[in-house]
Amino acid sequence: MKRVELLRSAAGMAAFSAAFPARTIASAESPTRIVPLSAPAGGVPVAFLLSEGAVMIDFAGPWEVFQDADVPGRMQPAFLPYTVAEALTPLTVSDGLRIVPHYDFANAPQPKLVVVPAQSPPTAATKRWLNTVAHTADVVMSVCTGAFVLAEAGLLEGLSATTHHSSLTRLAMEYPKVTVRRGARFVDSGHIATSAGLSAGIDLALHMVARYYGQDAAHQTAYDMEYQSDEWKREDSNAAYRNPPAPRPGYALCAVCWMEVDPKTALSSVYHAKRYYFCTPDHKALFDSAPQRFLSVS
Repeated sequence: MKRVELLRSAAGMAAFSAAFPARTIASAESPTRIVPLSAPAGGVPVAFLLSEGAVMIDFAGPWEVFQDADVPGRMQPAFLPYTVAEALTPLTVSDGLRIVPHYDFANAPQPKLVVVPAQSPPTAATKRWLNTVAHTADVVMSVCTGAFVLAEAGLLEGLSATTHHSSLTRLAMEYPKVTVRRGARFVDSGHIATSAGLSAGIDLALHMVARYYGQDAAHQTAYDMEYQSDEWKREDSNAAYRNPPAPRPGYALCAVCWMEVDPKTALSSVYHAKRYYFCTPDHKALFDSAPQRFLSVS
């Protein structure tokens, strides 16, 4: 049973709601503009695109939001989530979890909303499917480094986007036609939306609930989930990741992803008399490929 059904069926629910008026408490205007979308009468079909290595919270967090979506006066499900992959064979995702997709690209229902979590680089078939469904879907949204999947499919060209804080510079370097926004919890460009890392996907999903069913529904959904963060209301609420943190004494930060490294053993490059450190050869190569441009986007 879904949580929202459990809550609705519990004895004394009306009295409980009257004592704790969640919808009223949380009805303040949101700083983030909500551009309404029309929900199909039978619910919004939501395709979760998965491949090997998909990160669990990136898809499980939004899935929970959509399955628990609590729309005032609506008894049937507001969203209809399902998984899609290139094939129906089991996928190994976070830390060995095995998932059997509901559909492959050939037989998946037409989605109105697509969720793309962090996962393996997209195959040619994946990029074709994404571009096909993007023509008719209301929104294609990514979570964390799922933004790279959208970028590889050409869906982020000319748009602003965000991703996990450790990959912001890499996104800007590898996809120069994308304007990378630092400090953004999520970026909603209307038809394409991207979120920052991991838990930020929950906030973007709640924002989508608000777009389809209004802010009262999003507030009630968050309340039912006991999700107390209000960051889904403010897309620029990731200020903690706008600038790199200070490393511990005796350590340095990787110039690309901000991971702490030991400067005595870490890879490094010198540019304009300043030394930059890196945690992997790939990150050093990214810097060395165009150091001036790297510094301009980092």
